[in-house]
Formats: sequence, C-alpha cells, structure tokens
Amino acid sequence: PAPPTVSTELQQKSLNIFRDALDPSSEDSNTTLQEVKGHLFNRDFAAAFGKEEYLRVYAGRWSPSRALGYTQILLDVQDLIASGKSDVDDDEEPPFRVLCIGGGAGAELVALATWASLEDTPFPRLQAKFLDIAAWGPVVTALHDAVTNAPPLSQYASAAAKEANEPLLLPDAFKVTFQQQDALEITDNKHCQQFFGSNDLITMMFTLNELYSTSLAKTQQMLARVTASCRPGTILLVVDSPGSYSTVSMNGAEKKYPMQWLLDFTLIGPPKKDLGGAEGSVKWEKLLEDESRWYRLPPGLKYPIELENMRYQIHIYRR
Repeated sequence: PAPPTVSTELQQKSLNIFRDALDPSSEDSNTTLQEVKGHLFNRDFAAAFGKEEYLRVYAGRWSPSRALGYTQILLDVQDLIASGKSDVDDDEEPPFRVLCIGGGAGAELVALATWASLEDTPFPRLQAKFLDIAAWGPVVTALHDAVTNAPPLSQYASAAAKEANEPLLLPDAFKVTFQQQDALEITDNKHCQQFFGSNDLITMMFTLNELYSTSLAKTQQMLARVTASCRPGTILLVVDSPGSYSTVSMNGAEKKYPMQWLLDFTLIGPPKKDLGGAEGSVKWEKLLEDESRWYRLPPGLKYPIELENMRYQIHIYRR
C-alpha cells in the first residue's frame, strides 16, 4: 500500500503559519536574506545566526520546505516512534515529549504541530523542547503563536469563513519551550537529565553532521551522555544530508568516515566478530536506516519565496 501522505490543504496551512508569523515577503527581507546567504556561503555561522532579523529571515526562507519534509517523515515513521511509547493506564494520557537538538529555526516545531493535528495521529498532545546555540526564542514564540491561534482573516471574510477559522492546534495540545544552549556543552548530570532524560522522542534534523564538523570528540561524548540519560524506549530520529556530503575528517585529513558509520559506532558499537556475551553492552537498537530518500513538494502550494524538494538520509534508534 502507498504510504500515507499529508494533504496539500494541510501542507498549505503549514506554509501559511510561516507566512503569517515571519512575514517573509516584507520589503527588508530580501536585502537581509542576501546578507545571510553571504555569511552562509563563507561558512561564518556566528555571523549568519548572530542577529534577530537574520534568524527571522533564515527561518522564513529555509524552514518551510523542511517543515513539510519533516511532517512527511514523522507520518512515515510514526509506527516506529509509537513503538517506544511507555504504556500508561491513566485516563488522561500524558503529552508526548519531544526534544529537538538544533531545532531552533522552526521547521521541527511546525512539523510536529502539523503531525499532531492529523485526525489519526497517535499523539494528539505534545510537549516539545527546542535546544539551539543561537537566539531562536522570538522565532519559536512567533511560530507557536501562529500554530495555536486562528489565522488572520480579511475584514471582508464571509461569516462562514470566520466560523470555520480555527487554529492548527489548541494551546493545551501543544506546549513548547526554547533553550539557548550549545548541546555539546551540556555536561553535568543534572542538566543532562533535565534536557535528555524525560523524552519520548529526540530528534537531530540536519544537525548531527554540523556537530561532528564542530568537534568529533565532543559530539561522541554528547551522544554518550544522551545514551546515559534517556529512559529505555526513547526513540532517536536522525535526519541529515545524504551520504557523500556527510563525511568527517578524523585526525586532520587522514581518514573520512560517513556520518552514519560514526553514529552506529557510538550508539551500537563496532561490528562484533563474535557475540560472546557482548550483547548486554548494546544500548540502542537500530529500527530504520535509509541513506537516500526524497521529499517532493506537491504542485499548487503557494508561498512568497521559492520552496525546494528535500533529499535526506534517515536513521532511527530505540533505547
């Protein structure tokens, strides 16, 4: 059977959230966007993410396409994600708790909200934490407000349109917090528990390879701390640029390892020649690996800036 897809109407709603929250077609946006592109081209990330207006323009330009792609990914793998859920006998099921490492630019926020709004979603209530090194707080707040409030209507809108005008999610169904913090520097046990400890799902969307490029050793240590802190059943979802683009030099330029090899090495350990009693040390189980997938935009979507298809690799682990 064909995998379920998100309706074009709902994808358009997701785009409208970015449009209404971030105003990507405002007059100053284009000039600012050229400045951001220049900094990104020079790989000067501190400058590219150093000003509030840069962050708004970045999120309005690159996050909408990714949000649509991430929504489709969440729908594709929701059965695997649900497999880690702890069984609770409460009448009132607790919210599904998500930590998005490097998730400040809003794509994960809107994707999670869109996914939770689907009729047959397994997780109608979400509690999401976004952890990022840049000051994305205003972007997160603006997008969350746009998700949980009915979209603005023209003063000439019909009574029927006004009646049908509803937010994507009610505020009770979607709680978010943003923390400006370098994930590689969360080292003490208290903070590791606070950030990594009580989640059902941890995501790293187009983040892990950047962390490896920043510091291979610190990233491996961070993954070890995530492993030590999170509860059994936690799902880890890693999405990044496909294979050949995600290689990391170790010890200078001597050797390059694919990102997924490093990830498996850290979470599952080296390939075992013989399994004599070594199984107990394996902390994660790999549920899915695909080195190249596409999300393709459906025809007919409207957005002030050009959108693009997304090619990615995907890895899912369960603690």
